[in-house]
Amino acid sequence: MIQWGERKREQDPGFFCRLAIREARQPVWIISDARRMSDVQWFWREFPQECRCVRVEASQETRQQRGWSFTPGIDDAESECGLDQGVQFDWTISNDGDDDALNTQLTQLFTLAGHKSGHNMMEQRTVIVNG
Repeated sequence: MIQWGERKREQDPGFFCRLAIREARQPVWIISDARRMSDVQWFWREFPQECRCVRVEASQETRQQRGWSFTPGIDDAESECGLDQGVQFDWTISNDGDDDALNTQLTQLFTLAGHKSGHNMMEQRTVIVNG
């Protein structure tokens, strides 16, 4: 699957990005699993004024408590760490298990999304957390 995806990206760097937004009609989109610099660059190029980059992080200790263990050849591949360098993130969210801290950090994003959509995202309580 990874090899097929790499071939598609070589032929057309925006292939998966266009698929992700093909039927999107909402005023705010959350692309929750961009993994490669080419994906981020595509969104920056196509939506330069609208794009905001958010990184969700957890410490290695927290990740291990959640069942993760480093696997050479997988966890050091571009699909897993391709955005660890070279990206200027607008926000970095810490997801180390403190719900109050996480909600505080997300308030800024909900506020921005609410302004863009014309809705109060905090009142809607529609929350998707990927991490």
